[in-house]
Amino acid sequence: MSQRELTEITVIGDDDTGLVARVTSLLFERGINIEDLDQAVRDDLFRMTMHVDTGGMDASRDALRADLQKLGEDLGVDVRVRFPDDRETRSIAVLVTKESHCLRQLCEAEADGDLDAEISVAIGNHPDLRSVAEEYGVPFHDVGDADGNPDEDELLDLLGEYDADLVVLARYMRILGPNVVFRYEGRIINVHPSLLPAFPGAKAYRQAKEAGVRIAGVTAHYVTTDLDQGPIVAQRAFNVPDGATVETLKERGQPLEADVLLEAVRLHLADDLTVHRGRTELREGADEGETAAAYQLGMGPELDRATPDEPTDENLVAPTSDDD
Repeated sequence: MSQRELTEITVIGDDDTGLVARVTSLLFERGINIEDLDQAVRDDLFRMTMHVDTGGMDASRDALRADLQKLGEDLGVDVRVRFPDDRETRSIAVLVTKESHCLRQLCEAEADGDLDAEISVAIGNHPDLRSVAEEYGVPFHDVGDADGNPDEDELLDLLGEYDADLVVLARYMRILGPNVVFRYEGRIINVHPSLLPAFPGAKAYRQAKEAGVRIAGVTAHYVTTDLDQGPIVAQRAFNVPDGATVETLKERGQPLEADVLLEAVRLHLADDLTVHRGRTELREGADEGETAAAYQLGMGPELDRATPDEPTDENLVAPTSDDD
């Protein structure tokens, strides 16, 4: 049974002893089987996500929600329950600053039926892209002050109000605080204008130019509390011609930013990604069939054809570790 067919229960609040036991005991008493449980504590903030089978539970849905809500109030934590049919149309929150190309690509994909989700809200730390969001019928909220510093409490309230399943940073030029990242870990995708792990942080195109690279690129990755170090989902590359300026790199990179971000969103929504030891992989079976055949995690097959396959060291011994 996939996670999309299971009921999702999330528990978030101040860390305290006995939280896990109290919640799991309640579920056991209602005849609910826990299929998957993930918990963590960071900066005294506790988070637990469970995927459970409620098919044979000894309670109604309303009763389960009420029981968990009361337990959450007793424990001082926020408990949310989402049944499979609650997630038939998943909600995407897109965070933006001033660059419109990634937002437009995502909105066009939704309009064309290329997203298995709804872009329910666009949230900016500047008001510049309000007209773009409204052009596509997407509500827009500005959570930034005059300098673009976001109010993350307001941001969290909006993500909760729109019940965001996925948070997409479409050239959102601010670092998300740990409280946001931790609450939505594994559900935030960013696009960065470099071939990570090269050139993390600000002004990546300028970093690439100053380093004199001949090939530059862009990366879509999951967001963690370590800046630009989350698991990489997909990448695209482009040549850097002689005499290229930073603007040249931007002109070549921005269409690829939009492309690779959309690809990563599609992969996530299809539940075709797993993360193991910081590396993303396609789930077993995801690389089969017509839908997955369209996935492009890296460069296309033309690069494989252009890559020479000899000479090689015929006496090369297979490495015994990751050190090759």
